[in-house]
Amino acid sequence: MSETTRGRINKLEVTDDTLTSRGGLAFFVKYVEAIGIVGLLLSKFTGIKKSIKGVSVQNLFLQLLYFFLDGTSRHMSYFDELQREEGYRAVVEMPEKQMASSHTMKRLFRAFQIFHAAAFRWVLKELFVWRLKLEKPRVVVLTLDTMVMDNDEAVKREGCDPTYKKVKGFQPLHLIWEGKIVDAIFRRGKRHSNYGNDVAKIIRGIVTLIRSRYDASVSIILRLDAGFFDEKNFALCDQLGIGFIATGKVFPAIKQQVAALPEKDWKEYDNGRQVWSYARFPYQCEKWAKAYRAMYTRPQYEDEQRVLDFARPDNIILSNLAPGEPSLENMPRDLRDYWRHDESLIFHHHQRGADELPHRGLKEFGSEQLPFKRFAANQAYYYLMVVSFFVFECFKRDTLKEILPIPSYATTVRRKLIDVAAKVVRTSHEVILKVSQAVMDRLKLHTLWTRCRNASPIPIST
Repeated sequence: MSETTRGRINKLEVTDDTLTSRGGLAFFVKYVEAIGIVGLLLSKFTGIKKSIKGVSVQNLFLQLLYFFLDGTSRHMSYFDELQREEGYRAVVEMPEKQMASSHTMKRLFRAFQIFHAAAFRWVLKELFVWRLKLEKPRVVVLTLDTMVMDNDEAVKREGCDPTYKKVKGFQPLHLIWEGKIVDAIFRRGKRHSNYGNDVAKIIRGIVTLIRSRYDASVSIILRLDAGFFDEKNFALCDQLGIGFIATGKVFPAIKQQVAALPEKDWKEYDNGRQVWSYARFPYQCEKWAKAYRAMYTRPQYEDEQRVLDFARPDNIILSNLAPGEPSLENMPRDLRDYWRHDESLIFHHHQRGADELPHRGLKEFGSEQLPFKRFAANQAYYYLMVVSFFVFECFKRDTLKEILPIPSYATTVRRKLIDVAAKVVRTSHEVILKVSQAVMDRLKLHTLWTRCRNASPIPIST
C-alpha cells in the first residue's frame, strides 16, 4: 500500500463503544451536583408533579439545566433526540428510564401557574445571597433594566404585546449584579420600565434581602436609565438609605440652567480613549421636594475611534451620593471619599451600558422566542432559563479561570469546552470519561475536574 493511500478511510462500520460529542458537559454535571441547585428548586417545586410514576422532578430539572447549557436546539422535540442518544445519557449520568421525552417536558410546563413566579424569584434571590457570601463585596452595585424578548414571528402567545422596540414580545424587569440576573419580574410586552409598583417592590425586596441575609451596613448603589426617571424612585432610594446613579432628562429649564453655567465651572474627564467636558449643578424639577447632585457631560470631539463604546454623547447624571446625604455619609471613609469624586460617578454611569451585556448573554445562552402559548408556561420556561444562566455564569467564574476567558459568551464555552469528543468506559468498579491527550492538556481538564467537584454548595434556608 502506498503512502498516499495508507491514511484514507475506505470502510464504514458501527462501534459498540459509548461515544459522545459533548464530553465537556460532564464537568457542568459535576458542578451542578456540587453546588446543589436542584435541591434549591425542589424545596419549592417538589409537588409540581402529582404522580410519582415516570421521570422524577429532580431529573426533570437536571435535564432542563443541561438542555439550556447544551444549546444545540431550543425546541421541545429535541428531548426526544436526547432520549435515544446513549452517549448523552452517559455524560449526564441519567438512567435510560429517567430520560424525559418532549411530551414529559410539555406536561411539566403545563403544571406551572402564574403564582409560581414568586417561587422562582425566591430561587434567584437565594443564589444571589450565596454569591454575596462567597465574594463578600464592600459595595453592592445593582442595575435595574428591562429586556425586550422579540417574539414577533412566533405564533400568538398570551401576553405577547407590542414593545417600545416596535416588535411583539415580552418585557421582563431585571435586577443585575456582576453580570448575573439576581431578581426578575416576567411581564407582558406593553409593560414599560416604570410600570405600576414593580420597581418599588423589586428595590425594597432586594435591599431587605441584602440587609437581613448578607450585611446590614453594606453600601448599596442602584444604577438606573432614563426609563426609571421618577422622583418616587429617587425618594425610595433616599428612604432606604441606598445610593442611586441615574440618567436625567433634559427639559428646557435644565438646558437654560446648564447654558448659564460659567466657563470656569466646566472640567474635563479623560478615560484614556475619550474626553468629556462636565459641569456640576443641582437638579430639581418644579414639583420635586429636593434637589439632587447632578452633572452634565458632553464629549469634546466626535472622533468615532475614540468614543467609548458604552458612552452616550450628552448626558445628565443624577445621584443622591452627595455630602450630607445618608447614602454617602454612612459609608466607610475610604468609600465616602471615592464616591465624592465626580470622576467616580461618570465612570459608573458609563458602565450602565455595559450592564446590558447580561441581556445579550442571556439571549445567546437561551432564546428570545418562548415555546408555549400559555403565559404561565412561558413564564416558567423563562425563569428556568434565567436560573440556568445564573448557574452558568457562576460555573465560569468558579472553574474556568486560566482555562477560558471568564467573560466568554455561551457559544464560546460550548464550542471550546462542551463540544469535546469523549468515550465513556464502564468497568466493574467505575465509569471513566476518556478524552484525547491534546484536549486534556489544552483545557487543563484535571484542574477543571477538581474545581467542579469542590465547588461551594448553596446553603438552603428553611
